[in-house]
Amino acid sequence: MIFNSFWRRFLYLLKRMKIRTPVYSISIFFFLLFGLTTIGYSQTGFKLPTGKKKDKIPFELVNNLTVIPLEINGKQLSFLLDTGVNYTLLFSLYDNDSLQIKNVTPVRIRGLGDGGDIDAIKSVNNSVKVGNALDTDHKVYVIFDEKINFSPRMGIPVHGVIGYDFFKDFVVKIDYDSQLITIYDPGTYKAKRCRSCEVFDIALSENKPYVKTKVVSNEQENEAVLLIDSGASDAMWLFNESFGIVEESKNYFDDFLGLGLSGGVHGKRSKMDEVWLGKFKLEDVNVAYPDSLALRNLKKDGDRNGTLGSDILKRFTVTMDYPARKMTLRKNTFFSKPFHYNMAGIIIEHDGMVPVKDISSLSARSVRFNAPDNANTSSVTVNVNPFFTFFLAQRFVVAEVRKDSPAHLAGVAVGDEITAVNGKPFYDMRLSEINALFSSKSGKKIVLEVERNGMKVKKRFTLKEVL
Repeated sequence: MIFNSFWRRFLYLLKRMKIRTPVYSISIFFFLLFGLTTIGYSQTGFKLPTGKKKDKIPFELVNNLTVIPLEINGKQLSFLLDTGVNYTLLFSLYDNDSLQIKNVTPVRIRGLGDGGDIDAIKSVNNSVKVGNALDTDHKVYVIFDEKINFSPRMGIPVHGVIGYDFFKDFVVKIDYDSQLITIYDPGTYKAKRCRSCEVFDIALSENKPYVKTKVVSNEQENEAVLLIDSGASDAMWLFNESFGIVEESKNYFDDFLGLGLSGGVHGKRSKMDEVWLGKFKLEDVNVAYPDSLALRNLKKDGDRNGTLGSDILKRFTVTMDYPARKMTLRKNTFFSKPFHYNMAGIIIEHDGMVPVKDISSLSARSVRFNAPDNANTSSVTVNVNPFFTFFLAQRFVVAEVRKDSPAHLAGVAVGDEITAVNGKPFYDMRLSEINALFSSKSGKKIVLEVERNGMKVKKRFTLKEVL
């Protein structure tokens, strides 16, 4: 019965996505039913055009994450560039029904979160283009669970994630200041001398990069092996609470940490006194400790102690050289910025579109009529009601509320629709702008206008540091 249900969903998705079913469809059926056979394919990898040694790709920095333009089988999409994944993942399919995916096989995959394994489709022989780099034989894992969708929390469309399959073929420099990625042909790349840089040896385990760091908290120093994860928006995650957590003085608070492929991730948030990356010292660094439920699906990678996320990486110009097993860091303008967390205690997400009356289009019209011959006046003017135009804007709703947070104590609830923030209408704001406001500074006053059950109310609170 379970098999029949999954198979019906699978066939339905093939139809919705206009997937080109392969000639070996009977073999797929037997693979599903008995698990007897798999079909292997070669992958040529990304290549730059002949004679081209490098290419530059602009990106958008959203919630500390790198979003790049990418093309799959001729379809323009937006993907996260993520050193923490070893395969290319595609989701948000129901917004892209015309996308053609080739040569498919159902699989199960596991990711961070509390939801367990998820259904997916492995697709090979796809054409993927990033900038001028092209791979004509690319493997993609397609996730068709509608709940696996990062776009609402990002505020922009995000259709998938690409990692090792891209990094393995180039030397990749990520300039967070200019929001520009430069990729180099590793066969011709020569690193420039840089006295202000720090070069690290990285280990690749199961196609993911790891680096050794030093963390200091409560006068206790620990060496930590961390996954370099540009797809994690936090600064750092640690799996061992003895690296910093103190129960006596309770130097942490419980919080929602984010979304993983297998669902929501909860845990503790705290501060690390120091984090050392070679000669670079970062102070008062945000650190999160995911709970055991979220980590149950995470395969322990050797001596891994946690994750080095993008709130640290963005403070450097980062050059990842997978072929040489090297990472180079150079401080940028973000380096000295303080680490902030969400002091409002609420998570806002994009939830569809709503029509908005365009007040700027308001215009009163008057119509002039000729008066009858026997009237004392030659004409009469009649005022006509004003008219408006409408535009579509993103709808923002409250998705998570942290218990005892300023917003929670002010009465903000899950499902509230945000209509204005500090007097600024929602349609004049981006989601990233609202998130930045919530993480700005302690003592800042916030006035949220929300709509609940058809009624608009104002909720007032002040941002407050917990730690």
